[in-house]
Amino acid sequence: MHKNTYTYLLLLVFLLSSIVGFSQSKKQQELEERRQELRLEIQRINNLLFKNKSEKKSQTSLIEDLNYKVSVRQNLIKVTNQQANLLTREINTNQKKITELRDELQTLKDNYAKMIVTSYKSKSEQSRVMFLLSSSNFQQAYKRVQYINQYAEYQKEQAETIKIKTEELQETNAALLKQKEDKQKLIDENRIAQRELEVELKQQESLMASINKNLNNYTAQIREKQREADKIDREIEKIIREAIASSNKSAGKTTTASSGFALTPEDKLLADNFVSSKGKLPWPVEKGVVKLRYGKQPHPVVRTVMIQSNGVRIATEESAPVRAVFNGKVLAVQAIKHGNLSVLIQHGNYVTVYKNLSKVYVKKGDNVTTKQEIGQVFTNPSNKETILSFSIFKESATQNPADWIYKM
Repeated sequence: MHKNTYTYLLLLVFLLSSIVGFSQSKKQQELEERRQELRLEIQRINNLLFKNKSEKKSQTSLIEDLNYKVSVRQNLIKVTNQQANLLTREINTNQKKITELRDELQTLKDNYAKMIVTSYKSKSEQSRVMFLLSSSNFQQAYKRVQYINQYAEYQKEQAETIKIKTEELQETNAALLKQKEDKQKLIDENRIAQRELEVELKQQESLMASINKNLNNYTAQIREKQREADKIDREIEKIIREAIASSNKSAGKTTTASSGFALTPEDKLLADNFVSSKGKLPWPVEKGVVKLRYGKQPHPVVRTVMIQSNGVRIATEESAPVRAVFNGKVLAVQAIKHGNLSVLIQHGNYVTVYKNLSKVYVKKGDNVTTKQEIGQVFTNPSNKETILSFSIFKESATQNPADWIYKM
């Protein structure tokens, strides 16, 4: 009973240590994936926002871009620190394991050496025969034969155990060396990131000092841009409301009888498929970084001013092609009064909106497929900024694109 309890406890300890090890390994993998994502994000920021230093960007645009870059770099440093800390814990665990393995191995070797000595002293055939002949009866002789065989088998098992423990010790030592190398790489990378962050923070401080001198002017500019954005949003919403009314009229319904699109079975299936792709939709541009996210938020530069964003603003490459994020039908192609061209694509009772286009390759009523090019993003000739405004609506209510687009 005591032996069974001991075996059970050993098994429990092994299982718990395995679970902890697996959990740490999984966490390390997640952190590494996140670190690589952030590194790629910084590369995209550099390529899309800071590639051409001769561009004459506005002060607010410069600091918006810099703020974003600083934020991503700070996240990178944070994640790298988390990785290094986790590696430290894993290193400590492995160092402890190595000590335990060495002790176990030494004990096994000592016991095995004693067995070899004992076996050597009684290895002669005569000794074994005498051991058997000295039995008081047949049953005792039989048991002694079994003992001799078991003892020989036990010797083999001990030799195999020593071999396994030696290999385990070697593997753990190799893992420990690898962990130490990985940790040093992370530390070195973080030192570089910290130096780059310090430079960016100084640039940020300098730009903010310049902006603060003319804060009232910048505040007025921000509010004017918000009013312009609101006008464009109202025009888009009007187009969607009119489309809803038209669909209900065609279906013989009144607008008041239904708050949304009147859907055919095909439209409903399309909407269901669109919803099932939530979180997995492709980006509307192949390469991009989100400069402004969805919802009510402080302005990224003048934090005392609140702004409302009905979608996201994505910085992309000059004259980048725009892609439909899902199968659908072109609801409208609109030359917005206060902006550039816009395309609205209907996906059942959902609508995706692509604003600030210089060229459009589709027309109203066209069926489009996922990732089909529908136009080209407008590039501002004065500062070379290429910004796509992208929105998602359910009926006439805005949705957060980050909930729908993969890793936005």
